[in-house]
Amino acid sequence: MTGRVTNWAGNVVFSADRLHRPGTVPELQELVAGAHRVRALGSGHSFSPIADSPGELVTVADLPRRIEIDAAAGVVTVSAGSTYGQVGAALHEAGFALPNTGSLPHISVAGACSTGTHGSGDGNGVLAGSVRAVELVAADGELRTFRRGDPDFPGAVVALGALGIVTALTLDLRPTFDVRQWVYEGLRSFDAVPDALSAAYSVSLFTRWAGAGFEQCWIKQLPDSPEPGPDWFGATPAPGPRHMLTTEDPANCTPQGGDPGPWHTRLPHFRAEFKPSRGDELQSEYLVPRETVVDALRALDAIADRIAPVLLVCEVRTIAADDLWLSPAHGRACAALHFTWVQDTAAVTPVVAAIERALEPFSARPHWGKVFTTAPSVVRSLYPRLDDAEELVARVDPEGKFGSEWLGQYLRR
Repeated sequence: MTGRVTNWAGNVVFSADRLHRPGTVPELQELVAGAHRVRALGSGHSFSPIADSPGELVTVADLPRRIEIDAAAGVVTVSAGSTYGQVGAALHEAGFALPNTGSLPHISVAGACSTGTHGSGDGNGVLAGSVRAVELVAADGELRTFRRGDPDFPGAVVALGALGIVTALTLDLRPTFDVRQWVYEGLRSFDAVPDALSAAYSVSLFTRWAGAGFEQCWIKQLPDSPEPGPDWFGATPAPGPRHMLTTEDPANCTPQGGDPGPWHTRLPHFRAEFKPSRGDELQSEYLVPRETVVDALRALDAIADRIAPVLLVCEVRTIAADDLWLSPAHGRACAALHFTWVQDTAAVTPVVAAIERALEPFSARPHWGKVFTTAPSVVRSLYPRLDDAEELVARVDPEGKFGSEWLGQYLRR
């Protein structure tokens, strides 16, 4: 594929003028071995230039599909370009599940894991936390596998594409399970937020920063949990299906009203059969320590008059701590503050900068795949294992084949 290549939202135009689509792993190996610079593009749902390359751009979406379940070992090996929607349906049919999944089932497994993307829930980690092994094409074109327990493994899962082109991931499984989803409206008190976020398997709170508290609360429960009842931290049940963007059709969202269904049809916010738009939006996200969420929300409330005019919706959720060196949840349980903006970079950028100033006291880590303006020196200071990650990249890719100008701001060689 030649010509102008952009991300899903269209706010990033990639430097490469060609997107390669190898159909086999050997074809990918040959391409990587012969390239001077090369990086992988996942489903394109990142809003930062994280996938950009001064050389070649490659997608693994056309590699042979793999969803290989090892029931005895409790794992599944999936091709890197598989989406969570594809993997979830196949796992459920075989009686298995992943513990967590993102709100959008259309994103690729490798792209989500490489960028530290996450779902929600106090007991649920980032999606990369389920990875047991990473198979990738290294700079010399050879296949290399990093396995849990290897010294380098914590730096190889959320690696920002810096170690090679991922071809397959092996993921931990659990038995399949059902989830009930409820939507409540009118959570007014920030003081109730810590308890509300821990009150179910997964909770998302939505606000437009145009009034008090949260307009919507999406509560995802295990079936044996008590129903939320008529009053949930002061919020009340929505009288019908809801979309978090009030102008959009709720038919595109996963079933609500407490109707139980398989995990992969309730944990995401959107139906797998619904094809999202071409990305008429921008997104930013910051992860702060879980215990600071109320103070962080109050800091944002102080600049709500700047946020609201360019905001579509803001989502607040939680993520468990992990030990992955470049994960935004490394070493600390987090609250994630996610912003979906109008698609107007000039109007949004100064508001993003204002949010970053407001969140500075909370050591807010920006999501690698979202829009942010945090200085590279500040981002680097937020990751205590960054030196180890840099050493690993220098050792695995000494010539910087998988590097880029954007990546070099955060992972110095």
